[in-house]
Amino acid sequence: MYTSQTYDVAIIGGGMVGLATAIGLAEADLNVVVIDAGSTAQVTGEPKLRVSAINKASQQLLINLGAWPYLDHDRVSPYQKMAVWDKDGMGKINFDAHDISEAYLGSIIENDAISYALAKRASELSNITHIEQQRLSRVAFGEREAWLTLENGDNLSAALVVGADGANSWVRQQCNIPLTFWDYGHHAIVATVRTTELHHATARQVFLPNGPLAMLPLYEDNLCSIVWSTSPQQAQQLLAVDASEFGKALTAALDGRLGVCELVSERQAFPLRMRYARHFARHRMILAGDAAHTIHPLAGQGVNLGFLDAASIIETVVELHEQGKDIGEYSHLRSVERWRKAEAMEMIATMEGFKRLFAGDNPVKKAIRDIGLSLVDNVAGLKTVFIRQAIGNKMTLPKLCRDPNTPS
Repeated sequence: MYTSQTYDVAIIGGGMVGLATAIGLAEADLNVVVIDAGSTAQVTGEPKLRVSAINKASQQLLINLGAWPYLDHDRVSPYQKMAVWDKDGMGKINFDAHDISEAYLGSIIENDAISYALAKRASELSNITHIEQQRLSRVAFGEREAWLTLENGDNLSAALVVGADGANSWVRQQCNIPLTFWDYGHHAIVATVRTTELHHATARQVFLPNGPLAMLPLYEDNLCSIVWSTSPQQAQQLLAVDASEFGKALTAALDGRLGVCELVSERQAFPLRMRYARHFARHRMILAGDAAHTIHPLAGQGVNLGFLDAASIIETVVELHEQGKDIGEYSHLRSVERWRKAEAMEMIATMEGFKRLFAGDNPVKKAIRDIGLSLVDNVAGLKTVFIRQAIGNKMTLPKLCRDPNTPS
């Protein structure tokens, strides 16, 4: 059925970033194919373990792409406040959306729910071909087009290939793009917990000696998703104890701020690594999302950074297309590559700085943490800057991440 089809853009990876990119390009009348190793399905039942803190910029992207209405809003959890504190120090910061005249700071949403909403929107666009449960076996880049072969033998060609196929990107590997990477020395445990105290639509993060613990409010008043970043040794111990002991350890780590914590799901853990591709683009190819960069989850910005990639690629490729230029010519892609690399490196450096500052119990570090957190919490202008950064309110936002009703 798909043999020898020609497209403007072939997107490898049908996750959140890949589908968002496809929709934005298709809405500008480009002919797009999405090659998806998995498939999407409506999210029902118990909360999925992998969730994202979607900031206002990412939400605006989903609204502008027409995917936001397809979310099950009974499962979307807007949060108005953030509480951040140092377990063994006096430093703390409390953010409130009302301080910047916003209704909320962001929303906690299951990753699979976002992917499903995007897939539903993509299905409405006749110039998107979404091939699910199929992988590539070969890709070759020519002067004027790229040729792709699927595992089922079908052949495709496109003027541009977008590699949005995750942290272990096949596209990146085929292009022999080297990675700068390091192991954060943390494993992240994800789980769903029920608390005796209500979360009051507040996202919480406590910095522990071995790493940060985030409690993200879900759609029930006493249900939270946790991301507990800790040493591999402690992660192994926390996975090995029974549910009751895990709940006790979590309650103690949070200083009992949400009462007693009860584990109500399985626990999963995965190693945390920073990855940064040396090149985000080549002739007829550009990387997006985790294929280009992965960062520590301590500020929950990984998915938001990926959505900024999607919006930036859409903006650049659409402009090239409207100007009649070759959308896959590397010289035309260099500007968006520089844009995305600079923002990714800024975020990587910020996360590394936070991680190092809050690691361990060195007395000097503890004093700096206390002073720094207290300063941000008590200086109104500084605090506003931090809040606006957290919600994705930046000067360099791509057009699709802006509210069209707000003056630029």
